[in-house]
Amino acid sequence: MLSLFKAKPLVSKEEESWLIDAFIWACDNFDGQYFLEHTQVIEPTGQFFPDQVSSVEQMAQTVFKRVRDYAGLQVWPVQLVNPNQMMPQQIAPFKFVSSNRGADAQIVNPPSIPMSLSYNPNQINQPQDLVASLAGSLALMMVYQKGVMPPGGKEQIPAASDALACYLGFGVMMSNTVYQFKGGCGSCYNPYANRQAALTEPQTVFMHALICHFKPQVDGKKHLKPHLRSMYKQAQKQIKALLNESANPYLLALEEKRHAQLS
Repeated sequence: MLSLFKAKPLVSKEEESWLIDAFIWACDNFDGQYFLEHTQVIEPTGQFFPDQVSSVEQMAQTVFKRVRDYAGLQVWPVQLVNPNQMMPQQIAPFKFVSSNRGADAQIVNPPSIPMSLSYNPNQINQPQDLVASLAGSLALMMVYQKGVMPPGGKEQIPAASDALACYLGFGVMMSNTVYQFKGGCGSCYNPYANRQAALTEPQTVFMHALICHFKPQVDGKKHLKPHLRSMYKQAQKQIKALLNESANPYLLALEEKRHAQLS
């Protein structure tokens, strides 16, 4: 029997396939065990960002340290510099003893000069954009440092960096900052503060929902913008149907661990 009201998928089968492949690529290359045991879904609240700051630079540095540590990159040799101090750099590859994330990660022959990232001062008044942009920059750095191309190859690095930022736990802010409404008369709208997104809103929300699926204690839609919450519910249905039909051994193993968390 055909259903007259069959739920519409949030993303196409082609998009779904790439996003799933990107998730598995992230697990394979950026410590899937750490993801399962330690990654949190970071929310735009005082619980995750409780700091008080008194200057633009202090805010940028404080948010950077929070984002870096939540991403599990505490020991990575990376620093945040003022935009006018940012210089072209070559990311020197380095290896880890075992795990490449977490406070206990150990680098073999760490570089003498840390990698540098910067920030957009226009985003100081749009903290979710600042958090998402820093998460995306760290994800991009991770991709180049690891040197393993994402699904689709080099052309997909920007999209894979967005997906990886969601995998690191920043899917709420990544989803909320894909597109900014001007609102009202537009006098408070600053296009220069907006994050440059590579994934669409549905693609980002799908990736965020996929991450949250394996974090069953988290309400992943609670802090999403209102118009994204229906997308999130669509993604949940699509992901549930996908996993029910999947024969992928990696996804099946993750699903088994998820059920263990719930029992």
